[in-house]
This record gives sequence, structure tokens and C-alpha cells, in this order.
Amino acid sequence: MEEKKAAWKELPEGDVLEGGSSLKFKTGNWRTDRPVHIPEKCIHCFICWIACPDGAVKVNAETGKFEEFNYDYCKGCGICAHECPKDAIKMVNEQEVDKK
Repeated sequence: MEEKKAAWKELPEGDVLEGGSSLKFKTGNWRTDRPVHIPEKCIHCFICWIACPDGAVKVNAETGKFEEFNYDYCKGCGICAHECPKDAIKMVNEQEVDKK
């Protein structure tokens, strides 16, 4: 006997057990290149923060300055480095970083 599958109209709307959050999924481990901050070039314009699709750029709320990259979530897309007007971010091969 063939099992009857529910028609799409019979499925509950938004069949999700709980709200999702990307904070639960650290996706930085698939990166091949990582951004490296060059503090002496940085003017703290936060274009990197605005452009980052993953929220991996951390800003210190007290000082109003770039703090660090959150590599747990950075996927190495390079948008931050591309958008930086002062070349204060360079992309470095992940394997090169691991050697150091």
C-alpha cells in the first residue's frame, strides 16, 4: 500500500519549530581567504561594517572604532576589502594564516 502524502494545501503555514537565527550556525569554517585589518590605514568610516553581508565586522561601541572581524561568521567574500576606501583590509589566503 502506498503512503498518502499531504497535499501542499494541507501543510501548516510556516512549519517551523522555532525562530531561526544565523547566530546558531558558525559558518566561517568554509572560508578560503580571510580579511586582515591594517589599523594604520583605517579611518573608521565603517563602510566595511555596512557592506558585510554576514555582520562579521565588529565595532567597539564605546570608542566608535573598528574592533575586529568575527571569523566565526566571516565567509571570506572580500566585500569589506573591496569597499574599503583606504585599503585598510587585505584578503589573505587561509592556508597562509594557518602556517603562521
